[in-house]
Amino acid sequence: MNKLTDSEWKIIDLLWKGGPMTLMQITRSTEWSKSTVVTFLKRMEEKEAIYHIDGEKARLYYPSIERSQASLDEAKSFLNRVYEGKIGLMISNLIKEEAISDEELQELSRILKEGE
Repeated sequence: MNKLTDSEWKIIDLLWKGGPMTLMQITRSTEWSKSTVVTFLKRMEEKEAIYHIDGEKARLYYPSIERSQASLDEAKSFLNRVYEGKIGLMISNLIKEEAISDEELQELSRILKEGE
């Protein structure tokens, strides 16, 4: 799957949370114009992030990727782009800049221990 834009993330998040939606439901939920939403939906179908089924009155759009897989792909892409794929460098920078709370550090420590 190709990387999703911020706007495409907003749409797929709606589909993950609310199930299948029509074009008009997505348009109302985003407050974008209908033509803008159509453009995003077409691009997302080309990326195989979503698919549609023709309903009685309107197409229903569904996510074709799981949230967990999309999140993992996005995280890997970010790490590779910004931190040369090194998660330790990212965490080190966050700690140095105090961009990570004590609570988050404790949670990270717990997660690492579980992964051993």
